[in-house]
This record gives sequence, structure tokens and C-alpha cells, in this order.
Amino acid sequence: MLRFGKRKKQVPDGLFVKCDGCGTLVYRKNVEALLQVCPECNYHFRIGAWDRVRLHTDEGSFEEIDRSLASCDPLEFVAAKAYKDQLKKYAETTGLTEAIICGTCRIEERPAVFAAMDFRFSGGSMGSVVGEKLTRAIELATEKDLPLVTVAASGGARMQESALSLMQMAKTCAALNRLDKAGGPYISVVTHMTTGGVTASWASMGDVIIAEPGAMIGFTGRRVMEQTIKQELPPEFQTAEFQLEHGFLDMIVERKEIKPTVARLIDYLT
Repeated sequence: MLRFGKRKKQVPDGLFVKCDGCGTLVYRKNVEALLQVCPECNYHFRIGAWDRVRLHTDEGSFEEIDRSLASCDPLEFVAAKAYKDQLKKYAETTGLTEAIICGTCRIEERPAVFAAMDFRFSGGSMGSVVGEKLTRAIELATEKDLPLVTVAASGGARMQESALSLMQMAKTCAALNRLDKAGGPYISVVTHMTTGGVTASWASMGDVIIAEPGAMIGFTGRRVMEQTIKQELPPEFQTAEFQLEHGFLDMIVERKEIKPTVARLIDYLT
């Protein structure tokens, strides 16, 4: 006589997520409950700019500025794909007009100017509009005598805009210098990953620089650096922990503690 076993239940798609840190399949709801952090190894998953707004600012307090600013294609750049087509795709898939959002907010009842990058939009690369939006946010903080808080997540300068992109390093740093002279505090949060021209400019100019655990922070890739200096780099090179040990960072803070930590720092700095 034939015997049939019980049919195995199908596991719904999206119920589990694979951790990029330890490779474990973890229950998605557990990850979400920990603010997109792995419960097994404490790996901090990459999150978007609006997620940063929800996590680091008071509910309903964020008012976006310069949302209408969007990149064009001044060089008519074409490689494997046309730049203008890439921009359109990024906008459709992310719902953003650029790789950064800026606005005013409150952080535990403390008024501030807040800017957060989104790695999903062109790898968080800094083009002319990213630089312009951030510069306007810095100038608003200077004008209104408000603390500035930024969250960086970037692969560096946007090659499709060539020198126009590189100019944003100088422009944002000049604006931050004016903020500093006016006495305005600036808190920079760097997340996985923050590299290239963003690391080499405004992300490294904070009065206090905070990083999430395990974040990759540096200028260029390990292989390029090893080829340049003709030396093998340590395994932990360019991690937040390595950068803290060597004086590049002021502190490493768990994602759930960033908001109260920033609020305390605003009190200290003002």
C-alpha cells in the first residue's frame, strides 16, 4: 500500500534574509525589530535616506528642502549606458531625485538641519546636485544658527560629471568652514560604506565624527592601496574599528543609540 507523507509547507518569499556579515539566514522580522541589524553578529545592514530620517529625527518633524533639484547630463556622458538613462532608472527605483535628502528637523526636541545620503542612488556618488543640496543645507544651518547633522553613505565622486563632481568637495568644505566660523556645530555620521571624495571632504570635517560598527570607511580600495604602497594591509583595514584606533573617528555608536547620542552632542556643542 502506498503511503504519502505530509506535504511540506512552503516558506513564503522574503521571510528570511541572508546576513552579509556572517552569512546566516535570519528571520526578517527580527532584523527589522533591531533597526536592520543582524541579531547573530550585529552586522548593520545598509538602509536608505528616508529610513535615516525616521530613525534619527523626531517623528513628523522633518521638512525637506530643495527636493526639486535633480541632476542633468552636462557632459552628455555615455559609457555602457547613457548617464541620463541611468538617472531616470535611479529615480524610478528609489523614488528620489538625487542621492541625498536635506531638511530641517528636531532630534529629541532639539532643532537641527539634517542631511542623509542614499547608496541606492548611483552608489551614493556625489555629483553637482548632491554638492549643491548639501551646500544649501549647510548655509541654512549657518543662517538659522542651527546644528548640522549629516549621514554619509557614498562610493565617492560621480565620474559621469567629471570635474563638476570634484568641485563639490571644495564647495561643501568652504561652506562648512563658514559654518565653523559662525560657531555652528557639525556632527558627521559615517556609515557602510563611505569612501572616495565624500570621505576626503565634508564627511571628515565634523566637530564630532561617529561611525556605525563595522562600517567600511576609506578613500580607495584595498587592492589599489596595496599596489601603490607595495605593502600588504591588515585584514581590518578601513573598518570603523581600525579608523577609531588610529584617530580618524571620535566614536563608534550602535544604530539604535545614534539619535540620543547626537542629541547629547548637540547639547555639549551648543
